[in-house]
Amino acid sequence: MFETLILMLDSTIRVAPPLIFAAMAGMFCERSGVVNIALEGKLLAAAFASGAAAAVTGSAWMGLLAGVMVSMAFALLHGFATITHRGDQVVSGMAINILAVGLTVTLGRYWFDQGGQTPALSGDARFAPIQFPFEKELADVPVIGQLYSELASGHSMLEYLALAIVPLAWWVLFRTRFGLRLRAVGEAPAAVDTAGISVVRLRYTALLIGGLLAGIGGTYLAVAQTAQFIPNMSAGKGFMALAALVFGKWRPWPAMGACLLFGFLDAVAIRLQGVEVLGFVIPVQFIEAVPYMLTVFLLAGFIGKAVAPKALGTPYVKERE
Repeated sequence: MFETLILMLDSTIRVAPPLIFAAMAGMFCERSGVVNIALEGKLLAAAFASGAAAAVTGSAWMGLLAGVMVSMAFALLHGFATITHRGDQVVSGMAINILAVGLTVTLGRYWFDQGGQTPALSGDARFAPIQFPFEKELADVPVIGQLYSELASGHSMLEYLALAIVPLAWWVLFRTRFGLRLRAVGEAPAAVDTAGISVVRLRYTALLIGGLLAGIGGTYLAVAQTAQFIPNMSAGKGFMALAALVFGKWRPWPAMGACLLFGFLDAVAIRLQGVEVLGFVIPVQFIEAVPYMLTVFLLAGFIGKAVAPKALGTPYVKERE
């Protein structure tokens, strides 16, 4: 029983990173007052760019660079439409999602002629698991050995980075002057502008940070977890990250908890395939749909009162304009 739990927690850590990166990306953007429904498109675009770059160059680091750059470019596009031209933030986000879905498949087919997929990655072209010292020697030690060898060790660099990014995001948002100003822009942009701080610059900065984090999340999908790009491989993870963000009331630690919950449900779904309950075999389709059903429940408001930043979704217009 304990070994099964360890394996499920291990699977949780492997599934959760793109959700965590996307949730932190959405948190920076929405704390500044910009709705970032484009997380799904940024994850997908970054996954394609990283998978393609890693396949061509043979370097996982070049793949990471390409994924981050493309995601940040999409973030700038979102900012140009919503901050500079004060367009509807939801419409702009959906347009980016649609653009990413069509563009990745089209370019994938044209460049690689594999039905939209990129070539499989191996060796230095992907982020390999990191093995801790004395992992094999401690594997047979009860409890502690399994926790060390199975749960702590054997993950890629990006998985450890996903867990480290949460305390870093908390510190930036709640313990720095930049974080204070960013949160103020999401609550009262007019007051921030009156104090002589540029609302536009802060919101663009938040979008670029979000693009950076979403780019790392998309890279993880293609260069670490799957070792190639597959069309639509983000599979709604951007929307699930938004649900986790709402569940966490736009705070880092509770949002990460929701992401880990989604990852754990995915791990449970894998374990329950083919299992009989009261004489009936649970359909695989139902098990796979459980995380998405939970997302719907969370977005429908079954989490108590979640108060969004007051200026969220509202373009800022100076009074003198």
